[in-house]
Amino acid sequence: MTGESLTQAKLKRRQLGLAGVIVLQCIAAVFFVGDVVVDLVYTPLAEHSLLEMLVTLALIVGIVLNACQLRRMMERMQVQDRALDTARGDLARIIETQFDTWRLTPAERDVGLLALKGLDAAEIAEIRGAAKGTVRAQLTRIYAKAGVSGRAQFAAWFVEDLLDGGLGIAASHPNEPP
Repeated sequence: MTGESLTQAKLKRRQLGLAGVIVLQCIAAVFFVGDVVVDLVYTPLAEHSLLEMLVTLALIVGIVLNACQLRRMMERMQVQDRALDTARGDLARIIETQFDTWRLTPAERDVGLLALKGLDAAEIAEIRGAAKGTVRAQLTRIYAKAGVSGRAQFAAWFVEDLLDGGLGIAASHPNEPP
C-alpha cells in the first residue's frame, strides 16, 4: 500500500467512525426526546424533566456539530484529492517537457522515469529486460544531458520545480541561464 492510499484509508476510517458516532447519538437523541415528551405529558415542568430537556438539547447540538465536522472533513478530503490529482498532472507535464528539452530517447525516458520512482540500476534492468551495464550507461547519458552529477541531483531537479511552483521560490537549474 502506498503512503497516499494509507492516508486515504485512515481518512475513510475516521469518517466512518465519526458517522457511526453520529448514528449512535441520533438513536440516543430519539430515545431522550421521547422520554422528555412522555415526562412532560405526565409531569409537566418537573425538575428532572427540565434537566433531561437540557441534556437532550446538548446532545442534539453535539449531533449537529459532529455532522458539520464530518461534512467539512469530507469537503477538505475532496479538495486535497483534486489538488493531488493536479499536482500529479503538473509533475507529469514537467517531466515530459524537461525530457523533451533534454532530448532523451524513448529508452532514456523509460529509464529516467524508473529512476525518478526510486528504482536502482539492477531493478530497472530487470524491469526492462536489459543488462545492468546498459542501464548504467543510459543513466550516465541522462545525467549528462540533465547537467547533474547523479540520481540525487536528477530527482532534486524535479522536486525543486515543484517547490518553486508551490512556494514561489525562484531558482535556476544547471542547464538554464540564471
